[in-house]
Amino acid sequence: MPAEQTPRSARAQLVALADAVAAGRGGGGFEGFANMPRPTDPRTSAVLLLFGVLDGVPSDHEAHARAVSRDLDVLLLERASTLRSHPGQIAFPGGRLDPDDDGPVAAVLREAVEETGLDPSGVEVLGTLETLPLATSQHLVTPVVGWWRQPSPVRVVDVAESADVFRAPVADLLDPANRGVTVINRDGQKWRGPGFLVPRFDERGERDGEHVVWGFTAMLLEGLFDRLGWTEPWDRHREIPLVLPEVEPR
Repeated sequence: MPAEQTPRSARAQLVALADAVAAGRGGGGFEGFANMPRPTDPRTSAVLLLFGVLDGVPSDHEAHARAVSRDLDVLLLERASTLRSHPGQIAFPGGRLDPDDDGPVAAVLREAVEETGLDPSGVEVLGTLETLPLATSQHLVTPVVGWWRQPSPVRVVDVAESADVFRAPVADLLDPANRGVTVINRDGQKWRGPGFLVPRFDERGERDGEHVVWGFTAMLLEGLFDRLGWTEPWDRHREIPLVLPEVEPR
């Protein structure tokens, strides 16, 4: 494979974006969040966008972006369906900043260890991106971009927090066949947002349905892919069915 097609070039693009944001040259930021309401009494949190070389089955899709090889992946998890906040959703590792955390990077690595069991010494932090609003839970979220310098096994650490932990091929996320919109009807209003389908595999490594990525995580992925120039044309009229878990009232 030519050097410009290796995952290393994807890392270079991620570094360039993080450096541009740090220098105030990030452009328009994440357009999908531009009109989102800001929390009135925000709590600070962070999520880890951890990319690297896949440890499982590479994608069958050949991405249009030359930086995206079939074995480039991103770390995701499925939140437990019993959680009151965002139950059952696919998410990045991360969470709230604790008083003892030395900023978003320290917080997100701590949370990633607690949620996925990864070895933080194998994670190279490339930088942070613009803080984004998550008004539904009154959070301001800092995306932390990382790279697997030395990959380590990941797993569900606490079943009360996560139902699955997996590394998704980026090419699968970019595949137009796996793109669409999700529609939520809530309180008399209709909310449309980006959606991604990600293959689900069982403990034996056999395919077992699909994960649906939607909400904040899908918006962040879509915005990141757009800014990196990785997005491929897809059908914006296609709706991906979304089944929301029932949440017991407080």
